[in-house]
Amino acid sequence: MRRGFKSEAERLADRVRTQLGLRSDVPPDIRQLAEHLRVEVVDAQELVGMDSLQELEALQPGAFSAATFHLPGGRTVAVYNPCNEPARTKSDIAHELAHVLLGHEVRELQQIGGHAFFTCDPEQEEEANWLAGCLLLPRQLLLRHAYAGSDAATLAAAAGVSVPMARFRLNTSGVLLQARRGRTAGGRGRS
Repeated sequence: MRRGFKSEAERLADRVRTQLGLRSDVPPDIRQLAEHLRVEVVDAQELVGMDSLQELEALQPGAFSAATFHLPGGRTVAVYNPCNEPARTKSDIAHELAHVLLGHEVRELQQIGGHAFFTCDPEQEEEANWLAGCLLLPRQLLLRHAYAGSDAATLAAAAGVSVPMARFRLNTSGVLLQARRGRTAGGRGRS
């Protein structure tokens, strides 16, 4: 990831929360964010049969989570895989909205089991993953849970995200270290 991107993503996620009128420790409702960005969110089974989605999942598990399409007339549609768990779907949609917020463009066409997929380059995927995490789990929310000693499962349940997403944000954001230092600095809590 390019230098400074992680901090930039935290600031962008904060701006989005501000635009939506949310506190700094409140994640946006992902569908409200999509509406704010004028992105239609569509269940893939509205476009193709569930049998096709399940067949693709059997051919290559996890091959399709979500995709964004920029259609004529300025219409943007994020299509998600209904086969995934709700917490995963929330992350998938946040990832697609992160691509939109970052202005990423489609770069490659890939074929899997006779189905065509457009993808972004790996750096853009990494950026969208990071920003999606910032959107779903704001730093202030992470800090509150880190100071309380919450584990990833507790945070995930509170925020409606997957445990892997909660673990990722707790482990990569630096809040666990910050909370540990805060607790050991005279036992006064946050510094």
